[in-house]
Amino acid sequence: MSRIQELCKELNARGEGVLIGHLMAGDPDLVKGSEYARALIAGGLDVLELGIPFSDPMADGPTLQAAGTRALKAGTTPTAIFELVKGLRREAPIPIVLMTYYNPVLSIGEETFLKRSLEAGVDGVIVSDLPVEEAASFITHARRHRIDTIFLATPETPDERLKTIASETIGFLYIISRKTADQMSVNASLETLIRRIRALVLPELPIAVGFGISHPAQVGAAIRAGAQGVIVESVLAERIATGSSPEQLREFVQALKADTRPTLTVPAHAPQSS
Repeated sequence: MSRIQELCKELNARGEGVLIGHLMAGDPDLVKGSEYARALIAGGLDVLELGIPFSDPMADGPTLQAAGTRALKAGTTPTAIFELVKGLRREAPIPIVLMTYYNPVLSIGEETFLKRSLEAGVDGVIVSDLPVEEAASFITHARRHRIDTIFLATPETPDERLKTIASETIGFLYIISRKTADQMSVNASLETLIRRIRALVLPELPIAVGFGISHPAQVGAAIRAGAQGVIVESVLAERIATGSSPEQLREFVQALKADTRPTLTVPAHAPQSS
């Protein structure tokens, strides 16, 4: 059982959701970016997702594109990110996932990329533009190097394809949507979506959702709707872009994490501006 699987099982047994935070590695530069990463961990983040900046991020929204541009201008490379992971791994046992496009993987070579990921202490990899139908060799190398393969699905993914995606996914199933949390009506639409997905995939595979969550109340609503994990992405990049300090980011993550415990008595949080 991988580190991610063990964590998800442990938190699920406590009735607690998994908080996954996406940080563009090297944003706004490598030194400050490492401070932000440590702040997220100190705030109680369960899984750290580090983005590898890429010059043509087709699937990213404007906020993450801007974060990637800042990171590239600061000289962030995959090698530098592997070194960052090594440093974080020496300090904390938190699962670390890399999120990348396929081009950076291809430029290094699939096996070399995954071997270096293992050596650095990476637990899982998401290749956002690599369809599961074209990922056979990547999956083979990942299994050899004991790296979880995390694939993306959307609410519109057909049932049969969703089953295929889930069958090759280890760690957690990443459900994304172009709609924001407010647009999806978290309590209704999301609950229906998760019920549908849960009926199609193995019961032990955690379902994590990412759909523009920006404040703690949305985290709690997603967990109560049946998600085992919640992925927070753009709001962290927005706060970095607008000058939030590592300490402010740590406090924000603490508030988000508090709402992954819906079985406990947690005060309601009003939406916060980013």
